[in-house]
Amino acid sequence: MEQQLLSGDLAADRAALKALLPAEDILFRDLYDAAGTPFVCIFADVLTDKDLLAEQVIAPLQRAVTQQKMERVLAALRAPELRTRQSLAALADEVLAGNPVLLWEGGTDAAVTGQRKAPARAVTEPPSDIAIKGPREGFLEDMKSNAALVRKRLKTGELRMDALTVGRRSQTAVTVCYLAGICREQTVRAVKQKLSAIDIDAVPDASYLVRFLSDRPYSLVKQVGTTEKPDIFCAKLAEGRLGILTDGSPIALTLPYLLVEDFQSAEDYFMPPARATFLRLLRLFALIVAIYLPAFYVSAQIFKLQLLPVKLLLTIAGSIRDIPLSPSLEMLLVLLVLEVLNEASIRMPKYVGMALSVVGALVLGETAVSAGFVSTPAIIIVAFSGIGLYAVPNLIEETSIVRLAMLLAAGSVGTYGILLLTAFGLVYLVSTENFGVPLAAPFSPLVRRDLRDALVKYNLHSLKTRPASLNGPNKRRMK
Repeated sequence: MEQQLLSGDLAADRAALKALLPAEDILFRDLYDAAGTPFVCIFADVLTDKDLLAEQVIAPLQRAVTQQKMERVLAALRAPELRTRQSLAALADEVLAGNPVLLWEGGTDAAVTGQRKAPARAVTEPPSDIAIKGPREGFLEDMKSNAALVRKRLKTGELRMDALTVGRRSQTAVTVCYLAGICREQTVRAVKQKLSAIDIDAVPDASYLVRFLSDRPYSLVKQVGTTEKPDIFCAKLAEGRLGILTDGSPIALTLPYLLVEDFQSAEDYFMPPARATFLRLLRLFALIVAIYLPAFYVSAQIFKLQLLPVKLLLTIAGSIRDIPLSPSLEMLLVLLVLEVLNEASIRMPKYVGMALSVVGALVLGETAVSAGFVSTPAIIIVAFSGIGLYAVPNLIEETSIVRLAMLLAAGSVGTYGILLLTAFGLVYLVSTENFGVPLAAPFSPLVRRDLRDALVKYNLHSLKTRPASLNGPNKRRMK
């Protein structure tokens, strides 16, 4: 469809833009230069810094003699951000983004100035990614602020920030960030192609882009990395990944994603390698125990009592003697109660949520055990399993569902069901890839060089090359 361009007739162009922007908060201000030449300044009332607009555009224009010439108009303005547009649709998009537009009689190009003033909060530590050591800055909902946080850490001309627009009605600004010569060009092209192909009304958050960027959009396993910390984002760019910033969202996306990333932490690089290795293995152990402990407990009660030590078996037998529910139904009920309490404590107001957690964990649990409705071992196992999941918080959504599936398999066919489901899960993980990078790398396929910073962390002098799993063009990062 051919775009409608400015005609040069000020009244007609003003009427055309008014038809595209009929909202009352879109203001049309009539101006005149020193020679009496008419101008029209169009801006969004709630998104434009009117003080800067008056200082950088209106006041200089009223003192100048422009003679309706583009070069004189642009020379008169004091705005540091200045560009021209010819399409009426492009001008409407600029106004809706908060950038004022200047029209004049006879002008077939309109001046777009940069006095955008979007509401934004201060830079604070992200609540979902707390760091004891290391930077405490977090991304905001403002695109320019997030880009500044990235540019501050990567002061190189190789840093590319390619701007795209996604969403028919929201016109959400999306920035694709990467280091030229380090990130694969095939990945950059593929990501841009997928973003450009998105046809949706609105993109209010970065999570809307995740399904479009995943090769398997209905997969339970995540295929796109997320972070709210600029230091982690920049470190991943330096390794050869690509990052995506979305206007209106404090969550940045990174591609390609490796499953091992979520077992690593930014604090691992601020402590001795031995301690970092211990913590990574501890996270893996906690996650495995959290997923399998309820299932093996139920399986041992129903099918294989010999799996339990004799003393432990006698203790459990005494605890479950008068319980009216079957082991699998009892464990399922306690898990569902834990999920409900967790969801309610998150959604409710802060202080009410704290009280609800105490009531649910202590009062409700103790009352259920005293009434003989559930057993004490079931409460202990579910509590330990719930704590273990939070050792890897970025995988809670996936692992909570896997834990429930393991429990159902254990209650149906016992240990064999657990092993079969585990085998299916491992096959699925090793066969999943995104943008040509296997999800389970560097373990499957085995990349020995990348094992130095996977679950086991070597010292910094041993990490002279970038991850070979990403297959970037520039391999060396340290001489």
